[in-house]
Amino acid sequence: MDRRSLIKNAGIAGVLAAGIAPAVHAQANVRWRLASSFPKSLDTIFGSAEMFSKTVKALSGGKFEVSVHAAGELMPAFGVVDALQNGTVEMAQTAPYYFTGKDAIFAFGCAVPFGLTARQMDAWMEHGNGRKLMDAFYAQYNIKSRSAGNTGTQMGGWYRKEIKTVADLKGLKMRLGGGLFGEAMQKLGVVPQNMPAGEVYQALEKGTLDAVEFVGPYDDEKLGFNKVAPFYYYPGWWEGGAELEFFINTKAYAALSPEFQAIVDAATSVAARDMTAKYDAVNPIALKKLVGAKTQLKAFPKAIMDAGYKASMEVFAEHEAKSPEFKKIHADMRAFQRDQLLWARFSESAFSNYMASVKL
Repeated sequence: MDRRSLIKNAGIAGVLAAGIAPAVHAQANVRWRLASSFPKSLDTIFGSAEMFSKTVKALSGGKFEVSVHAAGELMPAFGVVDALQNGTVEMAQTAPYYFTGKDAIFAFGCAVPFGLTARQMDAWMEHGNGRKLMDAFYAQYNIKSRSAGNTGTQMGGWYRKEIKTVADLKGLKMRLGGGLFGEAMQKLGVVPQNMPAGEVYQALEKGTLDAVEFVGPYDDEKLGFNKVAPFYYYPGWWEGGAELEFFINTKAYAALSPEFQAIVDAATSVAARDMTAKYDAVNPIALKKLVGAKTQLKAFPKAIMDAGYKASMEVFAEHEAKSPEFKKIHADMRAFQRDQLLWARFSESAFSNYMASVKL
């Protein structure tokens, strides 16, 4: 196995123990800047960028360093794609669906309504056509992508009033994260609101917002939404597994030595795995705390799920009619999803359903 392959497939300890890092000492020092779309307070997501930086430094013996900048430090949270495109920074960490205003295809790099779970997304990206299709699209923005981790299936959000029927959604002012979900919710009568997470609490408290969706129990508890919106719904059908991405300027990556390119690839893998694992570890603990604090945990009625599905399929059809590339990527993702659902039916879903029915 060559050095680049070994670095890509080994963990930090294994790489250092194998003596790979000293081989990069003769190379010129490299300094990159990474702009995140997230605040430091979100230690799960922002922590992925910090883990990436730490790993790059360790693997390179300090010869390659990446400074990590929270949203607003170098540019606004949603300014990172423009910054990468013009070469202002070498990397970004973001949720691709934030940029559907540029092109709806960005959503497939993160999450679409009734889309893939975290494991399915990872499989499609790395062993299906996902990464190849998305990087072909991203090329027009001078970007190549790597996973920064996945939140897993998200919650359905916080509501000031109980949601019993589709009619209860009409006129609801709701903060939405981004992507095609907002278009589907509009079809159900929701009035989408776009605002930074830091402003949501006060808006809910004052009643200028009726609802908010963010991520899941761990992040939501930090933001205190349960104090001003008592109803917590599940599942977040618009984000079955939201992928966060490292966007890399293609010219900056191409300018790296093969060893440093391998280090970037390895470090993104370490960071992505760490973030997903952390969410799985901390979310159940946070959910128990929220329920203990009188949060009213409720499942979306099937009628709302069905209405959301119908609206979402209409949104996909509308975009497919306008964009052959959108249609191609969507068709590929759904074909992959069908096989994944078939396999899960006889494997993880069957096992998980049984384990949920027994007393441990």
